[in-house]
Amino acid sequence: MDMQFHHIPLNERVTISRDGNLYFANLIANDSRDDYTCNAHYINASIILPKEPMSIYVTPSNSVVKNRRAKLHHPAGARSSYLVLRGQTLTLECIPEGLPTPEVHWDRIDSALSPNRTKKLYNNRWLQIDNVLESDDGEYVCTARNSENSVKHHYTVTVEAAPYWTRRPEEHLYAPGETVRLDCQADGIPAPNITWSINGVPVSGTDVDPRRRVSSGKLILSNVEFSDTAVYQCEAVNKHGSILINTHVHVVELPAQILTPDERLYQATAGQTVMLDCRTFGSPLPKIHWEILDSIPALSNAKISQMTNGSLKISNVSEEDSNRYTCSVSETNKSISAELEVLNRTKIVGPPQNLHVIRGSDAILHCKYTVDHNLKSPTVQWKKDGHKITASTSNDKYHEIEGSLKVWDVQMEDMGIYSCEVSTTLDSDTASGYITVQDKPDPPQSLKLSEKMERSVTISWMPSVENNSPVTEYVIEMNEGETPDEGQWQKYRSVSQDIRQLEIHLQPYSKYHFQIRAVNSIGTSAPSESSLSYSTPAAKPDTNPENVMTLSTDPKSMIISWQEMDRRQFNGPGFQYKVFWRRAADSGAHWTESSVSNPPLMVNNTGTFVSFEIKVQAVNDLGAAPEPLTVIGYSGEDFPLEAPSALSVTELQKTSVMVRWSPVRPESVRGHLLGYKIYLRMKGPSGRLRAGRSPAVGNPTVIEVPADAAEKIVSDLQYYSDYTLTITAFNSKGEGPHSEESSFSTPEGAPGPVLFLPFDSPSESEITLRWEAPHKPNGEIRGYLLQYQEVVTGSESPQHVESIDLPAVTEFTLKNLNPESRYTFHLSARNSAGDGAPAIQSGATLLDGEPPSVINMTAGETSVNLSWVPGDRHRNVGFSFRYLKKIEGAEWEESEKINSTQAFYQLQGLDSGVIYHLQVLSGNTSYDWDFKTIYRRELHKSPSNFATEGWFIGLISALVLLLLVLLLLCYIKKSKGGKYSVKDKEEGQGDAANQKLKDDAFGEYRSLESDMEKCSISQPSGCESKRSSNDSLADYGDSVDIQFNEDGSFIGQYSGRRDPRGHDSSGAVSPVNPNMPPPSHSFPTSVTGILGPN
Repeated sequence: MDMQFHHIPLNERVTISRDGNLYFANLIANDSRDDYTCNAHYINASIILPKEPMSIYVTPSNSVVKNRRAKLHHPAGARSSYLVLRGQTLTLECIPEGLPTPEVHWDRIDSALSPNRTKKLYNNRWLQIDNVLESDDGEYVCTARNSENSVKHHYTVTVEAAPYWTRRPEEHLYAPGETVRLDCQADGIPAPNITWSINGVPVSGTDVDPRRRVSSGKLILSNVEFSDTAVYQCEAVNKHGSILINTHVHVVELPAQILTPDERLYQATAGQTVMLDCRTFGSPLPKIHWEILDSIPALSNAKISQMTNGSLKISNVSEEDSNRYTCSVSETNKSISAELEVLNRTKIVGPPQNLHVIRGSDAILHCKYTVDHNLKSPTVQWKKDGHKITASTSNDKYHEIEGSLKVWDVQMEDMGIYSCEVSTTLDSDTASGYITVQDKPDPPQSLKLSEKMERSVTISWMPSVENNSPVTEYVIEMNEGETPDEGQWQKYRSVSQDIRQLEIHLQPYSKYHFQIRAVNSIGTSAPSESSLSYSTPAAKPDTNPENVMTLSTDPKSMIISWQEMDRRQFNGPGFQYKVFWRRAADSGAHWTESSVSNPPLMVNNTGTFVSFEIKVQAVNDLGAAPEPLTVIGYSGEDFPLEAPSALSVTELQKTSVMVRWSPVRPESVRGHLLGYKIYLRMKGPSGRLRAGRSPAVGNPTVIEVPADAAEKIVSDLQYYSDYTLTITAFNSKGEGPHSEESSFSTPEGAPGPVLFLPFDSPSESEITLRWEAPHKPNGEIRGYLLQYQEVVTGSESPQHVESIDLPAVTEFTLKNLNPESRYTFHLSARNSAGDGAPAIQSGATLLDGEPPSVINMTAGETSVNLSWVPGDRHRNVGFSFRYLKKIEGAEWEESEKINSTQAFYQLQGLDSGVIYHLQVLSGNTSYDWDFKTIYRRELHKSPSNFATEGWFIGLISALVLLLLVLLLLCYIKKSKGGKYSVKDKEEGQGDAANQKLKDDAFGEYRSLESDMEKCSISQPSGCESKRSSNDSLADYGDSVDIQFNEDGSFIGQYSGRRDPRGHDSSGAVSPVNPNMPPPSHSFPTSVTGILGPN
């Protein structure tokens, strides 16, 4: 301690010995102090006796600190011996010295060190074994090691023991005539001597009483009598001490009794050992035996044994041991029963894991377990380093969630062993996990500057606490501000974790501060304390500026520029740049110079594109930097004066040409020639200029080529086109004049594909193809080539060819085609260069149309909805409906003309409740059906309402009158207590008004569900069927357009959208896109439109 009773901090370098001395492995300046005080503390007397203060003064050394080999302060020599008694505490120590501070490791020669039996104290300087056992006898070795060497010391430990009991005699009641055996066993090193006494009188080996004898520590009394009741004493003695035990022997005679209650239930979990009690009392000692299920001897099971006190011991119980056990006293009728129930053992199936947690974050330790369902919910107790944790939802540190432990905001003090103990009323299970808390390292310590030179300084430091994550590197930072708080800290260098000092190279005329950070896997530490400032003296500049160049833009001036130097390279006050220049042609001429503080520098009246020798030198008040390098620069450029000459164009392929020219003279460039630009213009199709037509005007294509090129291949030209071409030279200022224009034309090429290829079918054996000329004819179109063939599954059909030699034709009709087949068509355009890529189409002819033979009919009151499915690949055919009332004298009526693709038609103007005969006519073809319209009166007939009948009104009036008479009689004869039975009311049969409202609103449509008729046939014969009114137009919505008047009634006929080219009812429809009416997207405007017949 010091004079203020503060403990001296102990660490690997500073250690206290068992003899009370304080040892230093090596000294540092901070060890200098004059108040080292040794205090002797007498704990029982609560007295502290201090010694006189001692002083240590550490003398600083200017020389480089050298490492020292490790050796031991204590103990001396290479070997020591210790004798320790069993049960005592053994402490071995190894206190080293050396630089760097040695590390100490402990080992055992004859076996491994047990982590449960040993403790390492004072940074491994002490090895301590508590409660020494015989197994701790052996040889131990400590090793002190640093980077220079290692040194060892061997300890030979001998363990002896004072006497201790291994078996103690037991006290019992004995009946006269029994044999008493008192077993007294003791052990020790050396082995103890055992003797017996009776009431204090020693028993010798040659006892006069033949009933007493001593053998191997046992005292045996045969055929005991009442007089043998006494105190028997056993004593064990060796050189380390003695022990004594008293045993009372009582000789009495009592009847046998069972003291344990009957019908006791024992519960245990699998694997436990169970003791079934059967305590008896009596003298002589009662003899008992156990049975299972009242018949099976319990001792027949190898796991079961009977104790001397009568208890039944069942080891490693399992579910099969769950039974009824009976304890009986021999030669008596006394017995008790016990029930054993074996449950599943409590087991932790998901123990806590070892966690590495970053300080400040949360840690969750899981503890999953299984418990027998017959047991109550277990208790989960968490412990840290053996101490109980109180966890709750309100605890700021610990929170228990379904058996898991959450540790909030983990800090260094939270590191340790966390154990989970799951306990039930029968058993428990424990598992542990370790939380290692990691953090960024602490800042390095003891930052010092040494070996201070004009341009360097050596920085050294001491490592700090790593916080459970090894330091990987150190980062040295410097600051050139006047104080550490000014300027900006910048990283100088990173070094590996084994380096403790570093030489830092500095710039002249600067002031420096240094700090160091440690880095580990978690992050970077806070900076160390800043070093003292260090200033370097001024000096001449060491270097000259780089990237000296000219950036001239005006033809008669020159701008000299360079990369500005960093302020730290000025090396002193009065820094400037000295710029030198002279014409390159006059290498011996005098240098012109100018001094500036920063770039650039403009020089005037230089002439156009004149070369100069240029150099820039750094200078300050102490002198100039070394001689700078000379570079060549130029004054400003001007536009080139001449255009390339001898321009020629040679055809290489149909769409590429070779362009050649003669380069411009260097003196005409008036700058650095950067290259040439070819301007290519397409004037239009070939022959436009020759035919006297005005050329097409478009933006030219510009192609750049390098300065050393005199030819260029121009490709990707259009076929059959006229082009013009010029070329210019350019420098950084811009382009010169254009060369003379050169014209050329490209030849014809195969045309592109024709545009579109639709077709239609005038008849069952004809198809007409239509097209437009190719977008890229690539020449003069001279005709077309048509190839077609039938599509035959599994085989190849012959190909037919039609040559169309008229270029203006844009349609062609193929005849005599097979109506049952599909065809593939290939159409190519032709010019003098050949045939172009074909356009491909496929399709089939349309068959002759016919009127529908299957009609779906939905009859209304004055109309009937007729629908059908048009035939696939059939053209429109015109037909009409004829209809006749099936009454005498009626005449035929006929509808308007209808298209077969229309798919729907409504026949209107019919009479209600009449049977009609319907006929379809088309040429010589006819089909016949019958249908019946709905009868109007049936739609509006109201249900019968007896409430309006006269008899019902009369009955109600009579009842009302009778009720009034009865009430009057009741009032008059109230005093006599007369009672009369009166009927209050009679339930009505329905709400006639509401029913009529429903009939008026929807009666027109209600009965359609039962009365409307629909007929669907395939032969010209009549049929009738019922159809519900909720059938809608949805089945025909994809092929019908519906129109309504403003009042919601239908107008006109239901008809499809006509072909754009105006086909009439008998015209052809394209098989690719037949003229089927598109679906209507209009919303019905009446109930008829919603619920209309199908």
